[in-house]
Amino acid sequence: MDWFRLRGVRRDTLWLYSSAAVVSLAGLIKLRQGALDYIFSETHCYQAVQTNQETLPYVNCFSVSPTGAFSDVFQADADSDLARNADPGYAIPGLWDGHGHLLQYGEFLNSVDLFGAQSMDDARSRIREYLENKPTAGSRDEWLRGIGWDQMVLGQTPTAADFAADERLTDLYIMLDRVDVHCIWVSQAVLDLLPVPLPDVEGGEIIREPGMGVFCDNAMDMVMALWPKPDNEKKKAFVKSAMAKLNEVGLVGIHDAGVTPGNLKLYRTLARSDDWTVRVYAMIECYERNTFCPGDVEKYVDPDGWLSIQSVKLFADGALGSWGSALIDPYTDRPETSGSLLVNASELVYATTAWASQGYQVNIHAIGDLANRHAVDSFTAALRLLCPGHDLKACQSEHRFRIEHSQIIHPDDQTRIHALGIIPSMQPTHATSDMSYAEVRLGKERTTREAYRMRSLLDVHPVLGSDFPVEPPNPFQGIYAAVTRKSPHTGQAPEGYPNGWYAEESLDLHQALRGFTEGPAYGGFMKGKAGVIRRGSYADWVVLDQSLDTMDIEDLRSLKVRETWVAGQMVYKRQ
Repeated sequence: MDWFRLRGVRRDTLWLYSSAAVVSLAGLIKLRQGALDYIFSETHCYQAVQTNQETLPYVNCFSVSPTGAFSDVFQADADSDLARNADPGYAIPGLWDGHGHLLQYGEFLNSVDLFGAQSMDDARSRIREYLENKPTAGSRDEWLRGIGWDQMVLGQTPTAADFAADERLTDLYIMLDRVDVHCIWVSQAVLDLLPVPLPDVEGGEIIREPGMGVFCDNAMDMVMALWPKPDNEKKKAFVKSAMAKLNEVGLVGIHDAGVTPGNLKLYRTLARSDDWTVRVYAMIECYERNTFCPGDVEKYVDPDGWLSIQSVKLFADGALGSWGSALIDPYTDRPETSGSLLVNASELVYATTAWASQGYQVNIHAIGDLANRHAVDSFTAALRLLCPGHDLKACQSEHRFRIEHSQIIHPDDQTRIHALGIIPSMQPTHATSDMSYAEVRLGKERTTREAYRMRSLLDVHPVLGSDFPVEPPNPFQGIYAAVTRKSPHTGQAPEGYPNGWYAEESLDLHQALRGFTEGPAYGGFMKGKAGVIRRGSYADWVVLDQSLDTMDIEDLRSLKVRETWVAGQMVYKRQ
């Protein structure tokens, strides 16, 4: 960049300046980067800008530096050209999903969608339709993949024989994830690759009745080991398609909840490319779950906020829908089981303390109350090791350990979470998706005292998200679910809950919005940089057609983002 030309100074007249002027000019050339950013900033004005700042909650203009940060946030006079020519939209801070799965979402966008499939015939019809567009799927080298089946909706537990009922699907290699991705349903061709007889698996379940074909939690590993993994070119395509869809719903950043070391290396090669349009806070997941693998990864924090690798994901239990959540007391609808722990308590403590001692934030997947208890135990042990003789809550504020999902928590452990400040990472749409059967699984009393707390945990910096592709990634549907405790798909709650399912745990609009902005920022060590419009923070924002404050809450269910901006660049514009 020719500074002299920009400032209107002719190079051939420099000799006219006194030596003092030249010295002064040299000083100007060496201006701090911040000052230069201010000089060359671009200003954007809207009808209103919601900043998420307590001291300056609403303005109408901000400026963005060439480095992709906000250089100024201000209120332009109503009679100024800036205000008169303001964009007709309403800007809010860029939204974050606090728990999602980037590559899996990209794969889902390129596979069979079984969400809402009402019967086996419906599921088979969707698979056939997919095959019409991709006839090569289902080979030994390219299994047919999909996600979204639910035995509660299908009306039966699926088996491999259900594929064979359609001659078009016979002999295909098929592996379909349950709606919660804690079980897989496979075809006979896949079963034939496995040894016979199949042994029982600790921390998992092989469904044997009414027939073979479904593997849950740790039992999935034997199948996943045989699945021909997509190569890096396919993964790049998955990332590109996923990020485009995430930008479309107003997401500028995500916490990627479980990324293997090899995929983290791929992320580092992609993070500065034009197709990388979502900031990623990645959680390490070792190739062997719940182990300590620091030699396979390298801690990394991009200075511009595009990629962060400083946390790890551990798994305590499975999912409620497949009776895999580990409970203190048996399931109400299956009293012969209390779910399954994916790792025993002592091993979870070891993995937690080992990673924490290396400076990593530890995030534990825990859904059932027993799993949440073990997570709190593990964090307590790690904090005592990290800060001997010191206040554990202050220690936790530095390390920010998290419980991913935090769905069912015994009151005693809720008290410990508050006392330590452990961060709950929750998905509001999980509550509204599970509300049709949660009480069946847990019973009324346990649901009332323990399940799907949100308002009760507001004081410990909750992180909100969706767990996409398990749920749609649209954060406005998540906000709707948090505020109304009703399904964003139907606008309804179960019979007997006219004001929303356990409405006493609902959030107000601004609390829910903070859960998708400031919550992920705090939980990802980006407080003041993400989820806020303020000088020096990342220049990420979303433009809406109407102010959230004046919008009918029901309109959130169908809200369409007008524009999404990341680092001062428009990455999505509604057509």
